[in-house]
Amino acid sequence: MEEEANLSINMRRFLLIINCLLLSVGVCGGPLMMRLYFVEGGLRIWFNSWLQTGGWPLTIIPLVILYFYRRKTKGSDTKFYYITPHIFIASFVIGILTGVDAYLYSWGGSKLPVSTSSLLIAAQLAFTAIGAYFIVKLKFTSYTINAVVLLTLGTVLLGMRSNGDRPEGVTSKDYVIGFIMTLLAAALYGLILPCIELMYLKAKQAITTTLVLEIQMVMCFASTAFCTIGMIANKDFQAISREAKHFNLGEGRYYIVVIWSAIIWQCFSVGAVGVIYLSSSLMSGVMIAVLLPITEVLGVIFFDEKFSAEKGLSLFLSLWGFVSYFYGEFKQAKKLEKKKIQENEMTTTQIEHV
Repeated sequence: MEEEANLSINMRRFLLIINCLLLSVGVCGGPLMMRLYFVEGGLRIWFNSWLQTGGWPLTIIPLVILYFYRRKTKGSDTKFYYITPHIFIASFVIGILTGVDAYLYSWGGSKLPVSTSSLLIAAQLAFTAIGAYFIVKLKFTSYTINAVVLLTLGTVLLGMRSNGDRPEGVTSKDYVIGFIMTLLAAALYGLILPCIELMYLKAKQAITTTLVLEIQMVMCFASTAFCTIGMIANKDFQAISREAKHFNLGEGRYYIVVIWSAIIWQCFSVGAVGVIYLSSSLMSGVMIAVLLPITEVLGVIFFDEKFSAEKGLSLFLSLWGFVSYFYGEFKQAKKLEKKKIQENEMTTTQIEHV
């Protein structure tokens, strides 16, 4: 595994694919596990928020593997960790914001069906695009703008019938509050992504795979700590065992749902941060947006939610936007590669003339 700051093109592509797969697992599986928890009798919003980052100790495994890899190739003098106090503080602050976002999303997810919460979360792409433009000065191409427009249009189409899918037992007031909470979660997370990218740009040190994982672990730890305080205040720890006994699927399956929720959400956290490192915050936002309609399809399959014509059209527009974005990225990469080859040829010619 490559651990240098300047990864080769092939290695970057390989790691990008891995992180996209992890992000896909999290985006598609996380909301389903959260909805399963609430549908089958789970009631603890702070606990469900905690599960979204509570799997952070799993990050220690790849960090240990990377450490021994560095130790093998560079000797016993290799550093055990790369994160600096400055980056630690920035990661911790972003982690607290992530905890707030997790709570908003869990509150909304407890009142809304997967299809509705997914369409609202897809709105984060617009906030990510705006944030990336102002925070990290990301330049838009025509393909990027086209992707954002298509994905946003897909979200609008999905919203056309969102008022008729209120779950049984949920009051109109709770549904509206859940709607607002989920939209706020989308806005907040849409701004968190470019903030992570800005942290990379302002790090004043080489950004390696190890450092990215350390940043992600600190963020998730801070988010988990924030949610733990909420759990203590809400007395969730005393209620969990009682909740498990009354879970519709049984006590044993309650803990299975809880454990897999933490694992799947951790895939989301690692994947999102990894895609930002290997590409950009906007690509991470695009990946999340394009996968959400797939989550809706899975919601239809597993929770018997209605799949309207608007949802089908939204899925088509999202896939179109996804293809548009990556085609633009492909053309940009080819253009940069061609420019680099021309510069190398000019340098070689100048040396020969000398």
